[in-house]
Amino acid sequence: MLQRRAEDVAVRLSSDELGQELGERATLVQFSTAFCQPCRATRRVLAEIAGMVAGVAHVEIDAEERLELVRRLEILRTPTVLVLDAGGSVVRRAAGQPRRADVIAALGAAI
Repeated sequence: MLQRRAEDVAVRLSSDELGQELGERATLVQFSTAFCQPCRATRRVLAEIAGMVAGVAHVEIDAEERLELVRRLEILRTPTVLVLDAGGSVVRRAAGQPRRADVIAALGAAI
C-alpha cells in the first residue's frame, strides 16, 4: 500500500537528482536492485501506468549506484516506489511490490 509519511512532507526531488525529467503531472520513482525479482514486476506495472496516464513519467533508479540518495530518502528495501507531484514533492511511498490499484489511487493524490 502506498502511504504518506510525515518524514516525506518536505522531501522534494529534482530532475538532476533523478537523472531524468520529472513528469508534467506526476513521476513514479522506483528504487531497484539488479537481482530483485519483485522489482521486475514493479517495473512492468509502473511503466504500464505511466504509459496510460498523460503527463506521468516512470524513473527507475539503481539503489546500489545511488547510495547517497537511498540514505537520504531512507530507502530500506527494494523495490521502493515514490510518487511525486509535478513539482517533485513526495506525496506517497511504498516498500515492496505495490498493487496496480494502489499506484493509480496514489497518482490521484499527486495530480
